[in-house]
Amino acid sequence: MSDHKLSGHCYCGAVKFEIEGESEWIGHCHCESCRRASGSVMTTFAGFRPEQVVFTGVMPSRYTTADGVTRSFCGQCGSPVSFEVDSLPDEIHLHLGLFDDLEQTVPTNHSFIEEKPSWLHADEHLPNHDWSPPQER
Repeated sequence: MSDHKLSGHCYCGAVKFEIEGESEWIGHCHCESCRRASGSVMTTFAGFRPEQVVFTGVMPSRYTTADGVTRSFCGQCGSPVSFEVDSLPDEIHLHLGLFDDLEQTVPTNHSFIEEKPSWLHADEHLPNHDWSPPQER
């Protein structure tokens, strides 16, 4: 692995993580599922291989839906931490807002753009997709 390292934590600091190596992708998601799970109009994730991510604090709590989506969150403060889906077993998507150094993590695309509210104008110069871009699969 490279010597590129990232770290982050939830709002209260109980859930902490360290990442070694570069992200596979970083992007904004506009799907209804992510909006409802985060309580935000869009969610920004960084995608990594699971072996790159090490949780160093309290392990996050997990919630799994019938369609194979697992979302993790801090059981103490409620901060959303990650998204995983059975159809992409080699990826974990971490909420970008938890990262300690956001200057190292720059979004490069939008996913599920057809679900974006018409009044939201954010990073409109980035590529737009009606689905997850190929590098996210």
